[in-house]
Amino acid sequence: MTDLWVFGYGSLIWRPGFAFEEQAKARLSGYHRALCILSHVHRGTPEKPGLVFGLDKGGSCVGMAFRVDAGRRDETIAYLRGRELVTNVYRETVQAIRLADGRSVHAVTYVADRGHAQYAGRLTPEAAAHIVARSHGQSGANTDYVLSAHREIAALGLRDAWLADVVSRLTR
Repeated sequence: MTDLWVFGYGSLIWRPGFAFEEQAKARLSGYHRALCILSHVHRGTPEKPGLVFGLDKGGSCVGMAFRVDAGRRDETIAYLRGRELVTNVYRETVQAIRLADGRSVHAVTYVADRGHAQYAGRLTPEAAAHIVARSHGQSGANTDYVLSAHREIAALGLRDAWLADVVSRLTR
């Protein structure tokens, strides 16, 4: 059995929740980070859904890759499935990613299922900010989630122009 690589693009970046041997910035091509998943519980309600992150088709995304020891593969996959696949709005996939040091590896990641009812589609920063600004769920205000995520992503030296545009609209 070989070591497992996991690609994180949202909260997995700063709160992976599993043991790992190595972490590195990495780029995934073919998908971009977006507020494209409707949240009916944690950051919104069915009447006023919030938005949380998903990987949507097109572009690329810089995130964090984690190498997990082969002996922890099964427990890590079980943990990730319990965390990411609760409503099946994400699809578990294995994608080629490029680490910051130039290595190419294959990593498990979770991409938005465009056929799922919670998929919000490709939103403009203005539309995303409008939804986020009015939404609140069991885990708090959607604005707090987005501002915190932006702060954590930026603290790691990662840049996301679309997200920065959403945040600038929320903080005006």
